[in-house]
Amino acid sequence: MMSESVALEQLVRLVLTAHVATTWAMVGVILMVQVVHYPLFSSVGASSFTAYEVLHTQRITWIVAPLMVTEFLTAIVLVYVSPASVSTSLPWIGLFLLAVIWISTAFVQVPLHRELGSGFDSLVHRKLLTTNWVRTIAWVARGLVVAVVAYQYLNPSERTL
Repeated sequence: MMSESVALEQLVRLVLTAHVATTWAMVGVILMVQVVHYPLFSSVGASSFTAYEVLHTQRITWIVAPLMVTEFLTAIVLVYVSPASVSTSLPWIGLFLLAVIWISTAFVQVPLHRELGSGFDSLVHRKLLTTNWVRTIAWVARGLVVAVVAYQYLNPSERTL
């Protein structure tokens, strides 16, 4: 029979693994979207753009929604069951950055995508490109925070923060 502490340690390891994987998957997605995908919106052409934007929104949701939900849930768990070797501030910093990302997504990027769903507008497109840097920078910062958390977890005697 497994002891409670061993079971908790296995849960923490599973949660941390899922958290690292989903965070870094989203770092890759946001960098690709910000540097490649969004800038190419202006090259689609006015006659095809509305259909393109609708399909983009539908298809990207299938990729990012499960990752974002898993990242969020595991971030919350890590705040409450963070290993002793991990600086207590890091999970909170990561959760704060995640709140910035979700708020920006809900109140800035989603409305801009809705506007673009009615047709290409260069001003709205420029706003999307500009404001999406908030999410891009926050996710890259989260990736670094999560990397430090993983390092501290794997190297408990070398905790520096």
